[in-house]
Amino acid sequence: MTNMIQQILASEKKHKEKVVLITEKVKADKRLVAQLFELLKTGTDVEKGTAAEVMKFVSKDQPETMVPYIDILIEYIDYKAPRVKWGCPESLGNLAKKYPDEVGKAIPKLFENLKDKSIVVRWCAAYALAEIAKYNSKKQKELVVKFQKLIETEKNNGVKNVYIKALKEIKRR
Repeated sequence: MTNMIQQILASEKKHKEKVVLITEKVKADKRLVAQLFELLKTGTDVEKGTAAEVMKFVSKDQPETMVPYIDILIEYIDYKAPRVKWGCPESLGNLAKKYPDEVGKAIPKLFENLKDKSIVVRWCAAYALAEIAKYNSKKQKELVVKFQKLIETEKNNGVKNVYIKALKEIKRR
């Protein structure tokens, strides 16, 4: 099988069109998930960012296809390219509902991303941590305490609201 993802990336399409097309192809053919993760490992930083962005969408609709790659997602949480730092944590957040224990291993690295100066990087890490807190009963108590402290120290309201919303949802249960 020729590398479908590389063909799309090499096309003249706009970035957003490439992401949508790759996402559709990967959702339709589960074998392409391996190509996506190979791109995350071996591609240029731009290609890695695109792969991570696609993973975010695939993990939302078909989380089961991403389970064999959770450790790779965790490995790339703190990769230097910003779009990778966004997509990998969001993917893990999307997996947390069905696979809370597996994704729980990402907590230490996600906390490291909370120190990033980029609001988007912090928001994505906060999203993943919030989703883990909602669905991982073993980690919930520890995360709730940390969220209460983060609400006091986080300057950005969007990031802060991720924690507030998670705490409200946890209390409701």
